[in-house]
This record gives sequence, C-alpha cells and structure tokens, in this order.
Amino acid sequence: MPVDRSVIRVKAMLVAPSADGTAHAVSLNPPTAENPDGYHRLIGGGVELGETALEALRREVHEELDATVDGPVLLTTLESIFRIDGVLGHEVFFLFTGRLDPRPAATGATLTESDGSVVPVVWRPVDDAREPLPLYPAAAAPWVRRLTGR
Repeated sequence: MPVDRSVIRVKAMLVAPSADGTAHAVSLNPPTAENPDGYHRLIGGGVELGETALEALRREVHEELDATVDGPVLLTTLESIFRIDGVLGHEVFFLFTGRLDPRPAATGATLTESDGSVVPVVWRPVDDAREPLPLYPAAAAPWVRRLTGR
C-alpha cells in the first residue's frame, strides 16, 4: 500500500548502536530521484492511533526485524520535511536509542517493510564523514554523533 504523503505523519525511530558504539543499524533503501544511489534510514515507523511512540517503536522493531528494543530511552522529538521521488513529505518523529535484541548480523541482515518489501540492514559508522549515502531523517544525524560523544 503506498504511503499517503498528503498528511503529516508521526513516527518513532531508533538509533541502535553496535556493541562497541562505533556504528548503528539502519535500513539500506533503494534509489529515489533525490538519491540515485539509495539512502540509509533509521529503524522504526509510524505511530498508530491510540498507540504511544514507545509502543509503536517496539511494534515496528518486532514486525520489521523480529527483535526487541532493550533499554529504550527517548532522546528528543524532531521534525523532518523532505522530498521522495519529487513528492513532499512531512514527519514529526520521536527519536529513541536502545539496543536491538538480537542485534542484526554484520552482513546479510534484512527487515520487512509494511508493504512487504525486504530491504537490507547495515551497520552505518557513527563517524559517517566518509559515508556516501545520506541518513534519514536528516535531523537525527547530530543526535547519532552526540550519543557516542563523537
């Protein structure tokens, strides 16, 4: 089912650090008009009516990765206005940190999106100055670096 981008969406997103804190788990998404090589996105998804952001985060992680979030901590609430394939999108998201259990494998890990598509899960360096793919939501990037003091 296509995403309705005509409304502001509420999301719960996770910064899931590696055991040594040098990387965090993200999905690797296919190319778009704005990002012809693809892009990285934090793990998480939409908050449903009657659900708290933490409940949504736990549900999304379970549905997408068949995992749980250990020790979730709310970092902040941010806003993201963006374009995807030329279509304007607007999200308000609750940014959490916590450990995934089990942690995704170093290679070959995947997650299943709500539309049934399967995308790779990769470990993005926290120090991402040399990373060619952008991280979305972009407003989360400074929080990722702050989390590890880098």
